[in-house]
Amino acid sequence: MTLYFDDLDPGWSETYGPRRVEREEMLAFAEQFDPQPMHLDPEAAREKGYDDVFASGLHTVGVGIRLLVEHFLNDSSNLGGLGIEELSWHAPVYPGDELAVRHEVVSTRVSESNPDRGVVVRDIEMFRADDETVVCSWTVAILMARR
Repeated sequence: MTLYFDDLDPGWSETYGPRRVEREEMLAFAEQFDPQPMHLDPEAAREKGYDDVFASGLHTVGVGIRLLVEHFLNDSSNLGGLGIEELSWHAPVYPGDELAVRHEVVSTRVSESNPDRGVVVRDIEMFRADDETVVCSWTVAILMARR
């Protein structure tokens, strides 16, 4: 079922996941996009006070985006993102962590220039599925078609 702008009201919320974060994918992402020692070398991570290497924050966001694409965006009338605000990382993501993502509509408004579409603002939280520790959060606005 395709979700349209008109189907989403403030308070609408869904949770997707979990998805296990594997060491190999974390290291591959870090090697290519964020080669900081704490993301690549367990000893360097321990020297900084962490238990092990941990995922780059952008890798963590990428895992959440993947879950949202698979379970929401590809089944919606999404016309594209308009921006991200208040992106924060709250806790490290370690190899083997299973992550889930929850999103909640916080506001909607019909576009003044194109009334056949509207803006949906959602709060996103990524969390460890086992203990619900929030590891990352942000607010995103997307443009969606109306019915």
